[in-house]
Amino acid sequence: MDKLYSHQIIRNQVTLPQLLAQNAKTFGDTKTAIREKAYGIWQKYTWNDYFNYVVKTAAGFAALNMKRGDNLCMIVNNSPEWLFCELAVHALGATTLNLFTSSIAEELIFSINRIHSPIVVVQDQEQVDKLLEVKDKLPQVQKVVYIDPTGMTSYEGDPWLIGYAGLLEIGNHFITDHPDYVEQEIIKGRPNDIAVMIQTSGTTGVPKIAMLSHRNLTTMAVQWVENANIQPEENWISISPPAWIVDQMWGMGVALGSAMIMNFPETAETVLEDYRDIGPSMLITSSRFWEDMASRIRVKISDASFIKRKLFHLGEKVGRSVVAKRLHRQTISWPEKALYQFLRLAVYNPLLDRLGCSHFNSAFTGGHPISPDVIGFFRAIGLNLKQCYGLTESCGIFQVQPDDEVKLETVGKPLPLTEVKLAEDQEVLVKSEANFSGYYNDYKSTEAAFENGWLKTGDAGYIDEEGHLLIIGRKEDIIRNKSGEAFSPDFIETRLKFSPYIKEAVTFGEARPYISAMINVDLGNVGNWAEERMIPYTTYMDLSQQQAVEELILGEVRQVNEQLPEVMKIRKFVLLYKLLDADDDELTRTGKVRRRFVYGLYIKIIEAMYGGMKSVPVTGKIRYRDGRIGEIETTINILSVD
Repeated sequence: MDKLYSHQIIRNQVTLPQLLAQNAKTFGDTKTAIREKAYGIWQKYTWNDYFNYVVKTAAGFAALNMKRGDNLCMIVNNSPEWLFCELAVHALGATTLNLFTSSIAEELIFSINRIHSPIVVVQDQEQVDKLLEVKDKLPQVQKVVYIDPTGMTSYEGDPWLIGYAGLLEIGNHFITDHPDYVEQEIIKGRPNDIAVMIQTSGTTGVPKIAMLSHRNLTTMAVQWVENANIQPEENWISISPPAWIVDQMWGMGVALGSAMIMNFPETAETVLEDYRDIGPSMLITSSRFWEDMASRIRVKISDASFIKRKLFHLGEKVGRSVVAKRLHRQTISWPEKALYQFLRLAVYNPLLDRLGCSHFNSAFTGGHPISPDVIGFFRAIGLNLKQCYGLTESCGIFQVQPDDEVKLETVGKPLPLTEVKLAEDQEVLVKSEANFSGYYNDYKSTEAAFENGWLKTGDAGYIDEEGHLLIIGRKEDIIRNKSGEAFSPDFIETRLKFSPYIKEAVTFGEARPYISAMINVDLGNVGNWAEERMIPYTTYMDLSQQQAVEELILGEVRQVNEQLPEVMKIRKFVLLYKLLDADDDELTRTGKVRRRFVYGLYIKIIEAMYGGMKSVPVTGKIRYRDGRIGEIETTINILSVD
């Protein structure tokens, strides 16, 4: 497929199901559309298979009385059935809203009732049980479709439930009676119809629901196909939740627009092994994924033999030097070139192969600001990791670092068909056909989101002399200390999280004399560190309050302070007695901190850090794995950084 084909997406003004039908007609059974690993074996679906499953699934929904204009909630994992069900709903002229499988029952009730979803598609028994528990609070839900039948035998007599296999069966009967119904509904679709709804992160309150049309998604697809020169049957591996904009942008847009293959790993635990099987050409995932991977690498290296440690650190040092010289168009000496090539064979390539990233042409990080140290670390070891930028309302990623212009601090340049500029107050504004169609049932917020046709991102930034955009942070999160000096909490927090021993950090300092922080230690890495030193502990709270752990994190904070300007240096911090948790409303489902909520919840600890106290007694609630909520009492130390 060339750019001419991809541009037909816009010229023909097609919907997503119409685009799928075009691909089935063009490629039929000659090219693979989807692969899924099950029981260690990759199963494939051609473009004909893909289209036929969507038609049968749509017929099943039609048999359940789904009609044009309806909304449907999905609570599913990454799998072919997600694509089949979502496009089937679009084929009938209805709209989908994906929810996170990690959501608790009360969150699901709110979202399902909010869009009046008559049918809900769920992944498995766990999600079915959540809905059965609150069935009386879901009066509009007529049927729940479950994909995975494992453990569902005892549920088969419940008329409220139907398995995906059963949905296909009634779909086949519907097709027998109405042979052209689904195809006719696909033809009726219009590009401006709303295809996908996505809940925003909700860091400052109740999440809004962004509506994305078929045109929004196909426009984004064209930009990515052109920018990355994506070819048919290139491999994409789907690991981000379908409820996040990235996999919606890719699965519903780019994969259809480029005819590339959507690959679904067997489990979250086998992702790295599955990478090696299929050799994906690119990957976009959250900054937390790359932060966690960098932490795991650094911890494993610290446990390696002396020679391996020295070789790795030499490789990282030389790699950073070569990357920096290439960026600044500086000459690389022959000895350094030779050493770099040796290290590529001895260090970089084996490591990337072990990570399953050896075939990547490009890898991208988005969702939340990431430390330049993380980008620099991966680029130093040979992975073409680039920072990108986008948001749900822009239909995903619209700003990408060009291959030969990767500046660690910036998010690069806009994609084709996208314009970016700054408002007078430095807010980033974006104009594109991919910009969302508005918020669901919220005209006031929709109107406020635009300024003369430009989407207001809510982020502050600046554009450098070479046209690269640098994001300072959320406008509402910019902090001014007591002296009036401004800084972004993200700037500090991303550098803290580069430490393999720090999982999360939240900084404070608004109208205060100095910066303070609450830190979550990484239970896995710090736990291993403690065990190697024979430091006994039982729970996360016990581990986080160990004096040796306090000294460990104190050293990490001091290292970060060395990189920061005076105004941003952390003067005091505490190790929080519990992990910040989305179930406790401290994080969003995408892992972003709800700053205002956290500030109010932990105000006693924050005030203690500015009150000259050495420690502070706390009483807090903690949620156990079985859902029970208990109360704990402890005393946490306030640590001063020299």
